[in-house]
Amino acid sequence: MCGAPAQTLDLEGIDVAKESIVQGTVSQGGTPLGGAYVRLLDSTGEFTAEVVTSATGAFRFFAAPGDWTLRTLAPKAAPHDTTVTAVLGDVVETEVEVPA
Repeated sequence: MCGAPAQTLDLEGIDVAKESIVQGTVSQGGTPLGGAYVRLLDSTGEFTAEVVTSATGAFRFFAAPGDWTLRTLAPKAAPHDTTVTAVLGDVVETEVEVPA
């Protein structure tokens, strides 16, 4: 079991102005994909963090401002990379569609 908090896209109680947030959902064939792993890799490709998506496919990272790669790992699918840029005071919403 992962020690990360339950994943949700609710921003209640989070001071967005003081954070750079990368969040979104993972789906496959248009269906939310719970239980997928989303890894946060820095600009050199080094592993930084990992979360498991919620039943609705939700994930969230609090990342330093800059360029990041989200590597999504799901059963019976090749790893899928998505690039994002985290910005202080912004919430970067990312929809990841994992190929079937």
